[in-house]
Amino acid sequence: MKLNHTFQSPNFGPRLEGSDINMLLLHYTGMQTGKEALERLCDSAAQVSAHYLVEENGEVFQLIPEELRAWHAGLAYWGGETDINSCSIGIEIVNPGHEWGYRAFPAAQMKAVTALCKQILEHHTIPASRVLAHSDVAPERKEDPGELFDWAFLAKQGIGIFPDKTTQNNSISEDDFVLKLGEYGYRVDMDSSTGSGTKAAIIAFQRHFRPSKLNGQVDKECCQILADLYSQLDDD
Repeated sequence: MKLNHTFQSPNFGPRLEGSDINMLLLHYTGMQTGKEALERLCDSAAQVSAHYLVEENGEVFQLIPEELRAWHAGLAYWGGETDINSCSIGIEIVNPGHEWGYRAFPAAQMKAVTALCKQILEHHTIPASRVLAHSDVAPERKEDPGELFDWAFLAKQGIGIFPDKTTQNNSISEDDFVLKLGEYGYRVDMDSSTGSGTKAAIIAFQRHFRPSKLNGQVDKECCQILADLYSQLDDD
């Protein structure tokens, strides 16, 4: 893994006292070039940063030491936690995103992301189920790293969790799906299973675990996938 320490962002602070690093959060940069993204992440006026940035050619930049709190998650939520920056390490992955010509992530970049994630996981106790997308923790605001990101590939390398469609677990019922999705970690509104926030959470779930169909509707496949994810939590 090629690591470049040239760029150092001023946008950081201390983690909340008592916070443990127990989440790895993946983003895409959503800018036209990696150079623009680096400049923004290192611009004090932007008030945004991440611990690492991974270029399309596989080059890795560390911008913030892991022990410090980078400003990458913004307004977010997972499993009752709202200060996601204090408990997470953030990786920005260079990609123009949905606004500027979203495209697949090159093999060299995915290889570098894999190596970087493995390095991080060696130093921190992060459950596989807490290797997450920015869209998972902020579904109403964010889509990154998006449906083209290869979560299945990462899971095969021992990073994160991904459904095994060859197994047959006891499926969660469609009526219980939203409840179980909230218990898994997503922010949902139990008083309105069809509300915009809940639909955004369902789409975020699909974007991560069933990227072929992003309709925000609960179906049997979604229920089977969520049941499979729950079955893997025993080993998490």
